[in-house]
Amino acid sequence: MSTTGRKPSLQASTARMVFEECMADGACVEAVVARLALRFETGLDAAELADVALDMCSADLRNGDRLERIAELLRRRPDIFAMLRETGAAVRHERGEWETDAAVVRRLAAGFDAAAAISLAASVQLSSLGDEEKLTATTDEIVAWLETQGFTGADRDILDIGCGIGRFESALSSAAHRIVGIDISSKMISIARQRCASLRNVEVRPTSGLDLADFGNASFDCVLAVDSFPYLALAGLAERYFKEIARVLKTSGMAALLNYSYRGSPALDRADVHRLAGAHGMQVVVDSEKPFRLWDGNAFLLAASEGTLRLNNCSGVT
Repeated sequence: MSTTGRKPSLQASTARMVFEECMADGACVEAVVARLALRFETGLDAAELADVALDMCSADLRNGDRLERIAELLRRRPDIFAMLRETGAAVRHERGEWETDAAVVRRLAAGFDAAAAISLAASVQLSSLGDEEKLTATTDEIVAWLETQGFTGADRDILDIGCGIGRFESALSSAAHRIVGIDISSKMISIARQRCASLRNVEVRPTSGLDLADFGNASFDCVLAVDSFPYLALAGLAERYFKEIARVLKTSGMAALLNYSYRGSPALDRADVHRLAGAHGMQVVVDSEKPFRLWDGNAFLLAASEGTLRLNNCSGVT
């Protein structure tokens, strides 16, 4: 039976729109299922969304195989889809009209605590489908990309903003001199500390989420932010963090921002990143590319210019 015969046509139309967006940007099967879980926290269930995907196959021959695989996953594992819905719903991605920046950060911290209690893997990457092996594969793919960008090295001190459960600390520890991971979620910090306890060059610590005041000027060679900037943007802190990243980076350091926002507009993201980078003495080297096969994140790579440190010293920030 067609989904449109079982639910209001508006929901079916919305589902088709989500599928079309995902097909257009080449999202992998797991990423599509994760997006559906976020978009349909209530309403259409896994079987009904599978029907929509199958209905679209005949009209979209180029993506028919991918749509069939999505439908098969939704039908075979409705339990996974239900878990993704619950995990995604734990972290609200809208800002209340009267919420302050600090209030948003506190709410997000509580949300990530709750999400981690549901699924550790899905709480840091919904498209892992809660599978640790899938999460590790995606982490390794991102690390390989970072290595090709010259981000790693035995002399590199790296700051990881939004370290979550410590997956990049574990993956990068042998390819860096020192790694400091920070996060607003107390539960995730606890888990990251356990996972990284044997790694002598890794430090994991809680942060206020409001700034990088715990770190001095020119403290790091590289700054990493994987899926954390969308929440800084939500909290109204994106500009403050660009200034802070520029301050803590050494001269000619690099910052990798993997996803800037979740507003669904690459053009607006690029405009904001270019504006903020230019305002704080950084150059955009990689501009909203999608270099990953296992994850649908947009990659930005920024390079500090020779004037960045001088600019920050003149600003009076310490």
